[in-house]
Amino acid sequence: MTDSDKRPVAVFDLDNTLADTAHRQRFLERRPRDWDAFFAAAPQDPPLAEGIAMVRESARECEIVYLTGRPERCRRDTLDWLAAQGLPEGSVYMRGNADRRPARRTKLEILRRLARTRDIRVLVDDDGLVCEDARRAGFTVVQARWTAPSGELKTAQEREGRT
Repeated sequence: MTDSDKRPVAVFDLDNTLADTAHRQRFLERRPRDWDAFFAAAPQDPPLAEGIAMVRESARECEIVYLTGRPERCRRDTLDWLAAQGLPEGSVYMRGNADRRPARRTKLEILRRLARTRDIRVLVDDDGLVCEDARRAGFTVVQARWTAPSGELKTAQEREGRT
């Protein structure tokens, strides 16, 4: 077992936890929703200082894992954004391109899988439903409350399984 295998894991969501999606919410307010434009605009997300500071602080003692509801097709843009922010390297878990399950189900499934072999120190996520289910499953959770909640994004996460 290597030293990194012994370190606890800190798990961070991206959208509205580390990345400010406010500038691209307009694409979800249209009918039909413009998912391609919503995700295409993600590389321009400004970083959220509170979340960024929390990742850097956590990296002192923990291995960092990024857990997002973004689809796999956004991986290159996501990795480039993380690198551009100077964030610690870490595994990035993304939703399958055709996976439309609610974020609370997909994220909890991945957390449980990680917890089989690793100590999960904390999950940091803005989605109240994800946080509630993770707490109920026994995980330590910090709910990111440093952005204004988006009703459209919440609907997308829970009902449409899109992010």
